[in-house]
Amino acid sequence: MKIDIITLFPDMFKGPFDMSMVWKAKDRGLVEINLRDLREFGLGPRRQVDDVPYGGGPGMVLKPEPVFAAVEAAKRENPSAKVIILTPSGNPYDQTQAEQFATQESLILICGHYEGFDERIASLADYQISIGDYILTGGELAAMVVVDSIVRLLPGVLGSDDSAIDETFTSGMLEYPHYTRPEEFRGMAVPDVLLSGHHGEIQRWRKDQAKIKTKKQRPDLLK
Repeated sequence: MKIDIITLFPDMFKGPFDMSMVWKAKDRGLVEINLRDLREFGLGPRRQVDDVPYGGGPGMVLKPEPVFAAVEAAKRENPSAKVIILTPSGNPYDQTQAEQFATQESLILICGHYEGFDERIASLADYQISIGDYILTGGELAAMVVVDSIVRLLPGVLGSDDSAIDETFTSGMLEYPHYTRPEEFRGMAVPDVLLSGHHGEIQRWRKDQAKIKTKKQRPDLLK
């Protein structure tokens, strides 16, 4: 998979993308991530990428020309790439969407900044997504979240392919509780069923616990 990220702050990605599962995926050649500095497509000697909004109002708005030029440059290398705009006004991002993105050969992510985008930039997008109902200073952190959620689903990235199947949200519920050694810690014991070796009973327990946990912490998912 190839992922292009259009951003004003490419250095923000160096830490998160140079460790853990994303680094492993890059090292194994399972994903190629290209950071495209939007400022390189800016206008004039000052590489301008934003301007004041028509009609007045606070803040600055990203201009269409640099963003269009950056996307077109990425598309020349990957013509079939799907374009994703990261914006608080986008559709809510979830595990189902991550799984869909993980099947694509190439993606282009556009990180917003300032007060927002010139609305004409939306015509570039195949998807507009939001990672939550809150505002960040820019789309870079959202892009990191999206890339991490996609890359971990690529075959060969996780230690076991079952890890990406048997987890929270994949089944429509929160994941069941997990335990490891020691058997007892500060008066809290591992449930007996997990020590029984009876796989059928363990599976039933896990299913029941997932329902209980979901009802308690995320009842909206049960609807």
